[in-house]
Amino acid sequence: MKDAFQNIIASPTPVLIDFFATWCGPCKAMAPVLSELKAELGDRVRIIKIDVDINTDLAVEMKVMGVPTFMVYKNGMQYWSEAGTFTKEALKKIIEGVENQ
Repeated sequence: MKDAFQNIIASPTPVLIDFFATWCGPCKAMAPVLSELKAELGDRVRIIKIDVDINTDLAVEMKVMGVPTFMVYKNGMQYWSEAGTFTKEALKKIIEGVENQ
């Protein structure tokens, strides 16, 4: 998974990583928000969901302390990371800021 993760975050397109768990209520609440965000931004963003219970080693390596945790990468660099729930507008603003980097 680590090599695949490195390949994903190396993208020149902003990548929004969603570290989630299937048992997490706030994670479930974010699913429609992420769907709307993808529908609105299309190819301008990649949204990748990573289950922390399946990918425990990666979650530990990325210092995920709670779920949901979101991270935004572009060209292999992390531009933002925060745990919690967010509005579509807040995530869109973060991604648009990274697009211009």
